[in-house]
Amino acid sequence: MEHAVAVPAPVADDSSETESRFSNSFLRLKKFLMRKTGEAIVDYGMIEEGDVVMVCVSGGKDSFTLLSLLLELRERAPINFRVVAMNLDQKQPGFPDHVLPAYFESIGVEYKIVTENTYKIVKDKIPEGKTTCSLCSRLRRGIIYRTAKEVGATKIALGHHRDDMIETMFLNMFFGGKMKSMPPKLVSDDRQNVVIRPLAYCSEKDIERFARGMEYPIIPCNLCGSQENAQRKQIKAMLRDWDSRFPGRIVSIATAMKNVVPSHLADGKLFDFLNVTRGTEVEQGDIVFDTPELPPVAQEDASAIPIGIWRS
Repeated sequence: MEHAVAVPAPVADDSSETESRFSNSFLRLKKFLMRKTGEAIVDYGMIEEGDVVMVCVSGGKDSFTLLSLLLELRERAPINFRVVAMNLDQKQPGFPDHVLPAYFESIGVEYKIVTENTYKIVKDKIPEGKTTCSLCSRLRRGIIYRTAKEVGATKIALGHHRDDMIETMFLNMFFGGKMKSMPPKLVSDDRQNVVIRPLAYCSEKDIERFARGMEYPIIPCNLCGSQENAQRKQIKAMLRDWDSRFPGRIVSIATAMKNVVPSHLADGKLFDFLNVTRGTEVEQGDIVFDTPELPPVAQEDASAIPIGIWRS
């Protein structure tokens, strides 16, 4: 096991000089993403005074964006918290292990690189041609939890965004028979770690645009040779088709995930259907014979300059 820890000196921040190279549309997009991230943090109590937030950075667009936004929000937030970037080098063939340390040092963020040859373990255990994702995920999760304890992290931040959460919900509905998704905030099974997803309100499309503008040193996600889950690819394609043909539908789905009405579903564990009798008050009443009155479809506008909760 090899560990490399570095705490580089902070880089001087000249925001006016740094932001002058970006277009106005990019700066509006950045403010929009900051607003959405700040709202999610506040809505779910993701970060508190004195927290040590370990940001898991894989080298993909989502985790790079998460790190950038949290570092920016840290300077503007009404509370104090520490950010530690963490990368797990799983020794996949061809992994450019110099890229992330160089990037972390260039932006002056505290970081930790953990090297574990989980690639070899997975290849030894999983027959050729079979999916490796399940075992790899379990190994990675255990290492991340252990590292969080080593750095004194109180929160573990992952780069999953709104679209990941919606895709996961449909995957569970279509293939697992469950109404279940990725929660914005959860406690690990051993109750020792709190995992947060600050990008829960951010769309993948906006993150892609932001990452292109930031010119991150993206590390390709196909180093292990595994293919993206075929079912998730189908769901992603379905949602992207909906988004192009029916603007606002994805926003509405995301809103629905926050507005669950158990009395109008069918889960007896969430609502006591057995004891419903005359006189029982039911949330939102009797609509069995009514045509639902639907509000106008909500749409996001990343071109407007938003006022964020964590912005000065």
